Amino acid sequence: MRGTEFLPVSREEMVARDWYYYDFLVVTADAYIDHPSFGTAIISRLLEAEGYRVAVLAQPDWHSAKAFAAMGKPRYGVLIGGGNLDSMVGHYTVAKRRRNRDLYSPGGKMGLRPDRPTIVYANRAREAFPDTPIVIGGLEASLRRFAHYDYWDDAVRRSILFDTPADLLVYGMGEAATKEIARRLSRKVPVASITDVRGTAFITNDPAACIYHPVECPSYEEICESKEAYARATELQYEEHDPIRGRGILQNCGGRTLVVNPPQKPLSREALDRVYDFPYVREVHPMYTEPVPAIEEVRFSITHNRGCFGGCNFCALAFHQWRMVTSRSEASVLREAEELIQDPLFKGYIHDVGGPSANFRHTSCAQQKKCGMCKNKNCLAPTPCQNLDADHSEYTELLKKLRELPGIKKVFVRSGIRYDYMLQDKNKEFFRELVDYHISGQLKVAPEHCVSAVLDYMGKPHFDVFEKFWAQYRRINEKAGKEQYLVPYLMSSHPGCTLEDAVALAEILHRNGREPEQVQDFYPTPGTLSTCMYYTGIDPRTMKPVYVARDSHDKAMQRALLQWRRPEMRWLVIEALQKAGREDLIGYDRHCLVRPLPGMEVKKPEKKPSTPSKPHRDGRGPKPAGTVHKGRKKGNPGRKPPMPPEKKAALARRRRDK
Repeated sequence: MRGTEFLPVSREEMVARDWYYYDFLVVTADAYIDHPSFGTAIISRLLEAEGYRVAVLAQPDWHSAKAFAAMGKPRYGVLIGGGNLDSMVGHYTVAKRRRNRDLYSPGGKMGLRPDRPTIVYANRAREAFPDTPIVIGGLEASLRRFAHYDYWDDAVRRSILFDTPADLLVYGMGEAATKEIARRLSRKVPVASITDVRGTAFITNDPAACIYHPVECPSYEEICESKEAYARATELQYEEHDPIRGRGILQNCGGRTLVVNPPQKPLSREALDRVYDFPYVREVHPMYTEPVPAIEEVRFSITHNRGCFGGCNFCALAFHQWRMVTSRSEASVLREAEELIQDPLFKGYIHDVGGPSANFRHTSCAQQKKCGMCKNKNCLAPTPCQNLDADHSEYTELLKKLRELPGIKKVFVRSGIRYDYMLQDKNKEFFRELVDYHISGQLKVAPEHCVSAVLDYMGKPHFDVFEKFWAQYRRINEKAGKEQYLVPYLMSSHPGCTLEDAVALAEILHRNGREPEQVQDFYPTPGTLSTCMYYTGIDPRTMKPVYVARDSHDKAMQRALLQWRRPEMRWLVIEALQKAGREDLIGYDRHCLVRPLPGMEVKKPEKKPSTPSKPHRDGRGPKPAGTVHKGRKKGNPGRKPPMPPEKKAALARRRRDK
């Protein structure tokens, strides 16, 4: 049920409730938005539902402990989170330049939170409350629970617990762990004795404190000295990150031991429904005089699932939300939709019904519930597992019921979808429904690259799977009489991607008339397999070397190749092609990516390459030219070849914009 009252954020608001004490202080680096898309709101409302008095401290002044002590000392503990988005990613671009906008702060202003706020806030809270239990959690703490490579320091940092005075760390989706910790603290159980809760980590002098058949991974000192040790540690951490078969992990640091207990089991459907039924106000707190941009993206969106078995190696979700999928009931989602309809600002459009991957509603196979996720095996890539249960029927039915509600004009699906999973579903009803009802002119998907070797390092399906999906998407749109487009997300400079691989991708985009709107340089965030590859130059799954583009200029050339049409990229594109030995792509022919600079000598190949529609089976580039491409049809020299429909649409959009 939609609430009407925010939790107190000041002493005055506590007194207005006749509170002269409170139980937990929840500190967040984001502005206070009471909406279930924000972890702070979920944890706060969960504690409230358990009968505790909760106060929220959002983006406090961290230069002293004064703001932390302003509401008085909480009876049981302080819970600290670094916000919905990792602070360093939010503050800095992949080029390590300071961003100029913070979507999670009022007015989008920068500077309202420090770098690494979990560490800073925990130290200020300890100054304010020397003997009060402190628990850190959220994305920032979760990804940094082990010793980890820090891209911004370009060095290995120890576990975040060693940099804070916190007593416990909660990782992953923290409802169950937080509930249990709160129960024990309220019963006066010493925080030092809370060592058996799943989904938590703590520091001890006695490794025997871990009761979950612990396994030891290389120490902080070892992984600082040896990249091979770092890779082994990363692989072990991923192997044991499973709520069914996972064991506790020990990691020594400076004579003490970090203990990371196995993950909590995912919430049941009933428990997840309860989380989303809490009385959220679903608004920004009125203490702010300027809007908080982050609310607009989620105000009329619905999250229906958690977890992702997609297994992309560069994605932090596998190490935070886990690979085991759980979802809300239809009734719960429909109740939330009915609440949206009552909002005066609602115009009839639900912006998204999704999650980490929108089209996952259940575990990838029945065995996972008993045995956990398979070790060293991905459910979808490079090929789908034979046990995969690809079924969209429940999701399709949910979307149908949503769009039938009175007051609903359109229901969009804007979260990422796994097209490889869609192709495994023999029933094409969801595919047709998606095209007919749930796309706003374009569908965004993430093939990321075209070269098989690079995709294997990414944990993504090979490019022929994307081509198959693309062909089916076109056919369904044509049959429905719709003109809708596919927007591919692409990534440059991922570990394993060479300059030659970037050229191969540029060629395929050029041949198909694609002008990528989204190109992301690989961003090494803590805790991912891809970040391990970036730092060590080793694939932790095989312990074999992997090429890494670490030099900023090399990365700039890879990115420029994917945006070869931009005039400002011309110099870089030419330099990249020359370095890759592909001067044949500099010239005036149709197959060329870029025209030469004034005075540059154009290399004339003996044969013009053909324009095949597919790359080699190994995905590393175009097929060898077997025939000379004639350019124009024989007997009709004045007729140009037809323009691809995607290029024609892009040209029409540019003219319309002018």
